[in-house]
Amino acid sequence: MFDEKNVNLCFDEEYKTKNVFNFIDMTKKDAIKLFENKKIRSLWDDETEKWYFSIIDTIEALVGTDRPRKYWNDLKIKLEKEGSEVSEKIGQLKLVAPDGKLRLTDVADTEQLFRLIQSIPSKKVEPFKLWLAKVGSERIDEINDPEIGIERLMETYLRKGYSKEWVNQRLKSIEIRKELTDEWEARGVKKGQEYAILTDEITKAWSGFSTKQYKQFKDLKKENLRDHMTNLELVLNMLAEASTTEISKDKQPETFDESQEVARQGGNVAKAARKQLEKTTGKDVVTKLNAKQLPAQNKELE
Repeated sequence: MFDEKNVNLCFDEEYKTKNVFNFIDMTKKDAIKLFENKKIRSLWDDETEKWYFSIIDTIEALVGTDRPRKYWNDLKIKLEKEGSEVSEKIGQLKLVAPDGKLRLTDVADTEQLFRLIQSIPSKKVEPFKLWLAKVGSERIDEINDPEIGIERLMETYLRKGYSKEWVNQRLKSIEIRKELTDEWEARGVKKGQEYAILTDEITKAWSGFSTKQYKQFKDLKKENLRDHMTNLELVLNMLAEASTTEISKDKQPETFDESQEVARQGGNVAKAARKQLEKTTGKDVVTKLNAKQLPAQNKELE
């Protein structure tokens, strides 16, 4: 088992080729996989070259129980009595919990999960095995040809009802975010809470809302805020993050407090653009619109 990691969850030819390996690295290490519309939290580790899957999510998908944690505890006791070593080899990783926080979660790699689900009486076990094999195969394909991963991500958004124009913008926003987090890492900013604090500073500066307030404004709970931004909101958020990256490279902050000030300055660049646009058009840029209105309001999100 590898060390705990806090992974930050985050389409023209030029864009597909620019930093494409970094793009795949960010979007695929920490992922939500879907098995029959059930979410399976997953994490890819470059060192072991393996996927690790949440056991609790797997049990919930196979059994349909509303108490997957108790089911897993009972199953561990049963396996121990039978002399199985499967549960002893299970490790833990920090995955995003339903409350949005990173919490230690029991995980298993593909081989361990194959063995584990043999002990679960469910008609879904065989389809799940095929699904596991497909997930592994897709990751190998993406390593050999990173553009495949970008195309699959684009297809995922399109299936959800987003327009191709919006998806193009969203993919670019992911790349800009990756450049920013690379800069933060170079400045010694710690992943997790410090990344969240700086992101909040940027968001507050350009939009007038903290991240939490912004999500409440759009009637969101656990959803990714960027996935519910309009095209204009995405553009201004990208401007704020790109500006923060450039200012940080120029000023080279040495402390977290200095990085916070840089984040505010980067956000203020986008704030000035937002104010000017709103003055010119007479319309608010920050809107209550979110992806829940898709496809009915798809065009408004463009």
